Amino acid sequence: MANDIDPQIIERFRVLAGPDVADGLERNGLKGATEGVLPLWPDCRKIVGSAQTLKLVPPGEGPESAAYDTLRAVVAGGEGCVLVIDNSNRPTVNSFGGIVGTTSKHYGLAGCVSDGAMRDINEYKSLDFPCYAAGPALTSIRTRSSSIGYGMEVSLAGAPVRPGDLVFGDVNGVLIVPREQIDTVLETAELVKRTEERIIAAVRSGQDPVEAHEEVRYDQMLKA
Repeated sequence: MANDIDPQIIERFRVLAGPDVADGLERNGLKGATEGVLPLWPDCRKIVGSAQTLKLVPPGEGPESAAYDTLRAVVAGGEGCVLVIDNSNRPTVNSFGGIVGTTSKHYGLAGCVSDGAMRDINEYKSLDFPCYAAGPALTSIRTRSSSIGYGMEVSLAGAPVRPGDLVFGDVNGVLIVPREQIDTVLETAELVKRTEERIIAAVRSGQDPVEAHEEVRYDQMLKA
């Protein structure tokens, strides 16, 4: 699968921040915010792209090699996709390493997000390949994981993810936008951003901050 999200949609998401997208999801009754999945270095780039999923489990619980299936998922995902790794509620177990990071860059992926740990952060940083995870690791994925498979519905730190959903990551964290709701969430998120910019402009011009919030019915913004 290649990233099939309209490039113009991708670029419109890029100018938003995580809280804008989170509010866009919430206003539309959607749950896509993850917990504890963050960029692995301070200047790590924003991620926006279509999800390619992978499900890792403890050794012996899956039929496939974790290392080999990760590579298969990368190749199958291809240009513009974001590899999403469900590490089965194991935030301290390594889920991604330098060789597959280099392979991901070679195949044009937009980045990788995992609710597990990652190692070889220095390599991703030198590649300018954005990675978001629960934290760093030193030990290998070998002997610590097996794979259920890829290209299936998974969970990322509490958020359901299907292939083709939109993955958004910035300094605030990672969000998942269901593929059927991408346009709706984007329009709402842009409205939230414009409204908050209006409040800020009003406060800077001398208006009472409470009045500035009341004018736009700030407390009602997330109610459908």
